[in-house]
Amino acid sequence: MKEEAKPARKKIEATSLMNRIMADYFLDLNQASASGSRKVAWCTSVGPAELLRAMGFAVHFPENHAAMLGATRLATDLIPEANAIGYSPDICSYLTSDLGAYLKGFTPLAKAYPGIAAVPKPDVLVYNTNQCRDVQDWFAWYARELGVPCIGITSPKNVNEVTDAHVDDVTRQLEALVPVLEEITGAPLDLARLKEVVALSRDCTELWKEVLETATAVPAPLTFFDGTIHMGPAVVLRGTPQAVEYYRVLLAELEQRKATREAAVAGEQFRIYWDGMPVWGRLRPHSELFAGLRANVVASTYCSSWIFPSFDAEEPLRSMAKAYLELFIVRSDAYKERYLADMTKKFRIDGIVYHDAKTCPYNSNSRYGMPQRLEAETGLPYLVISGDLNDMRCVSDEQTKTNVEAFIEQLEEGK
Repeated sequence: MKEEAKPARKKIEATSLMNRIMADYFLDLNQASASGSRKVAWCTSVGPAELLRAMGFAVHFPENHAAMLGATRLATDLIPEANAIGYSPDICSYLTSDLGAYLKGFTPLAKAYPGIAAVPKPDVLVYNTNQCRDVQDWFAWYARELGVPCIGITSPKNVNEVTDAHVDDVTRQLEALVPVLEEITGAPLDLARLKEVVALSRDCTELWKEVLETATAVPAPLTFFDGTIHMGPAVVLRGTPQAVEYYRVLLAELEQRKATREAAVAGEQFRIYWDGMPVWGRLRPHSELFAGLRANVVASTYCSSWIFPSFDAEEPLRSMAKAYLELFIVRSDAYKERYLADMTKKFRIDGIVYHDAKTCPYNSNSRYGMPQRLEAETGLPYLVISGDLNDMRCVSDEQTKTNVEAFIEQLEEGK
């Protein structure tokens, strides 16, 4: 394939606003921790953040911190610190890089935001195993190290249809968290405040879905790589007015792009679906690799993980339970295949890339025949990329480049 000049990457103007909002979040979290003005809760990324916010906690998300370690390409040097205390190099590299950063007394927040010296010390650690068991082990280590309570939800796995029995189970577990959290804060849960926070999360999730779905347009005004950055407020500021306002601004910009047919990837010829985690330490090179081949990765299961259509302010705890059970990662292969087939039609996909992340088996869907079954059903070709979310020792840049170029050439021949 003849290599053409790389097209200019289209900058999203709302990025500067997002950066200010994220800075305010981290600085506020630091102030709460340093002053003791509010209790601090650590929460898994798809854990009960709404409940914690409604109870007045400042909320820190270690997975977000780990993704920052990956994106700044620092994680690989930190992972051996966790390996040295018995945490295998084969387990979640979010976990091992975050523990490694703690053991080294390091955080990328210190460089990004002057005045922050460390991540905030927690008063409580709250997990939800809907993603994987690793988050519970991760938080359990900090509970032992810091001497703070660790509580959470053990979620069902491999769910086909979410039933009332599933929702009842998780709702009861959510309800059981409340008295423990009340004891830590010294104040009862305000149900009206919880409803308000859940309503804001619902607004946030609906706007985020609309943002992602602008990429159904041809050419698409957004890429998967943009999405991995701009999902930040949906992750760490869910349940706040700041997240809602941000996505209104971002959506307006992307709708304007749609109206003028302004492409995120100049000369878009191929539309790709990405399944699995991003390779955080290679976001820019991967973005440039696909764009240079006139291919736009327009949609992903990962960015859609912060779409929660079941949030309902009238049934806050029960709707949270249902929303967090409906995650793609929680579901059975049969459900995932139906979902992916639907998404490939919706986004007019030409081919699927599966990222087989070495340390993230729960978010790697290429190991049990799914790509082959889906190709047989949809006729769409696929590529499996071997790599990892944070451990760049598992990534071969040359192999990835060669495989992606060959895959796009295959799509070109099939046009």
